[in-house]
Amino acid sequence: MSEHFIIVIPQFNDWEALNLLIQKINEDLNEEILLNCTLLIVDDCSSKNQHVPFIKFNGRQIKLISLYRNLGHQKAIAIGLSYVAENLDATRVIVMDADGEDAPADINKLVAKSFTEPDKIIFAQRNKRTENLLFRAFYVIYKMVFKMLTGKVITFGNFSLIPKPRLQNLVRVSEIWNNYPGGIIKSRIPYASIPTDRATRLAGESKMNFVSLILHGLSAISVMIDTTAVRILIFSVFMSGVALAFIFIILFLKIIGNATPGWASTLGSTLLILMLQSFLISLFLVFMVLQYRSQQHFIPAVHYRDFVEKVVTI
Repeated sequence: MSEHFIIVIPQFNDWEALNLLIQKINEDLNEEILLNCTLLIVDDCSSKNQHVPFIKFNGRQIKLISLYRNLGHQKAIAIGLSYVAENLDATRVIVMDADGEDAPADINKLVAKSFTEPDKIIFAQRNKRTENLLFRAFYVIYKMVFKMLTGKVITFGNFSLIPKPRLQNLVRVSEIWNNYPGGIIKSRIPYASIPTDRATRLAGESKMNFVSLILHGLSAISVMIDTTAVRILIFSVFMSGVALAFIFIILFLKIIGNATPGWASTLGSTLLILMLQSFLISLFLVFMVLQYRSQQHFIPAVHYRDFVEKVVTI
């Protein structure tokens, strides 16, 4: 059976960069991959109309999915993957951004790695980033917080390759609706990564600002909220133990007469209240998460059609 590669590209108001990306795909993709490649562009209800038609694509075809409303990058990816899983016969699916920061030449590396590990999702792991110093600093903080709260290490984004045997599994992982890479980590679908350098944006300005970065980080953590809640509870118990030790020290100082009158009781009662509050809030969070796990979740493969306005072949 011949290979059929599908590249899923979510975009919002990035028509100029998208056209330049298609040109780069024509130039940088191996001929064998390019000739058996389909581009699936997911337009996330752009507020700007496409003024310039797509340049000629040297692969099989371009399909454009238009959504009824703006849902965000992660949900657009989930809809694109769900559409491929239901309607297209793909042997390998690549997910990449429309701005050009995911270099088309790296698709060749992803495909080569996939042939050696055909049962795994292959991610492009970033060795070098091109954002400003402040963005990179907060990204490092985000990775540290993610590891501390979830116990997992995340060194990759959306740029990845999904083999056919894993696609049907992936589109039934509800967490990818909120965060694509985090959902894959949570699902325990096997994955591997290859080192790549992030390219520069081809046109326009990045839509990722400080607030967007925080929301993206929180969405990645939220997909593993059960693990996060238990870790917060364990930390709360540990800090309660520390507070309790301080209370005993304060009582000891008061008994031997080395405490200022009123100081020991005030500090001791404050620590006790904080200890009880943190423990009860953490325990309540754990029970909320456990209750949430019993509810029926949003499944992209089942519900994605509600957001698709039309699909056009170009």
